[in-house]
Amino acid sequence: MAVDRDDGGWAGVSSEDWNDHGVIRRRLGQGADPEAYMGGRPLHLAARRGSPEVVAEPARRVADVDARQYGTTALWEAVMEGRADNARVLAAAGADPWRPQIGGWSPGRLSLAGPTPGLFDRPEGQPGLTGAEQEAVRESARLLAALGRRSPDGLGLACVAGVGAEEAIRRLDATPARDEDVDEVLEDPYAYEPDEILRLVGVTEVPGGCVVAQPWSYGPSMPGVVTRLSVGTVCYGFYGNPKSGNQGSIARDGALEAWDLHPGGGGVRGDAGPEEVLASYLCTGAAVAYAYAFAGLRPTDDRAISGPPDRWVELPPRDYWTS
Repeated sequence: MAVDRDDGGWAGVSSEDWNDHGVIRRRLGQGADPEAYMGGRPLHLAARRGSPEVVAEPARRVADVDARQYGTTALWEAVMEGRADNARVLAAAGADPWRPQIGGWSPGRLSLAGPTPGLFDRPEGQPGLTGAEQEAVRESARLLAALGRRSPDGLGLACVAGVGAEEAIRRLDATPARDEDVDEVLEDPYAYEPDEILRLVGVTEVPGGCVVAQPWSYGPSMPGVVTRLSVGTVCYGFYGNPKSGNQGSIARDGALEAWDLHPGGGGVRGDAGPEEVLASYLCTGAAVAYAYAFAGLRPTDDRAISGPPDRWVELPPRDYWTS
């Protein structure tokens, strides 16, 4: 088969093919570029999605097994995605588990917080987890037990730190919703046009703050909602978009700090701090739990999502797309 050098020799190879050892080995054997695939690095994609046999193919062909893509190495990707099998292959190929990356974390120290803390030999002098980090690991286990790993399609959330339900309602200028209106919407929310019920939200107080939730749409995650809730604190907005996947945003002290985030996806912002990195790792595959964890909420159950909330309220008419 002729190799098209314009696309690095990867024409026709899909992301799913990175689970097929035969396909990847054959393409690399025919001269496909081990350093570039679809604007990224093949080794990073293999580390996240491939089998150990697939990972080994580009790992032995690249110039630097610790080359970075968006600030992280392939080994970091394997650890973040919980792929211990792939991480072992990369370490055997020469990848450095103890090289600091985002937030000062290295893949090796991050793995100490996960299900395989003995994944790498820890050299003398390399620090373990701090007491606060160990507590975060324990809290994440409790949080996941309360919420599970589900991220329902269509769910909108605003998780607010240190703000009670009544204060959240005051900040939003919300008014109590009529019980009969709530009952009608809950019976079949999808019988309405989205704009008709976008301003109807539930508010529930939980240990550490409160949650504003909407089971059917993105209302709580709109910029004009999360910024108002975040005055003097922090708020994480979440929307389980059925079309494009989980979407997150961060509002801090009345301003939108970050948006178009992908909570629970294993990725983390390049400028994320150490606590955010750890929360992302502990809640990989659990986007709702990540939203709670980011805001420091400590629920004992999932009532804020599954209902009934403490209060159903209606937001006033305004432009919620400006903060």
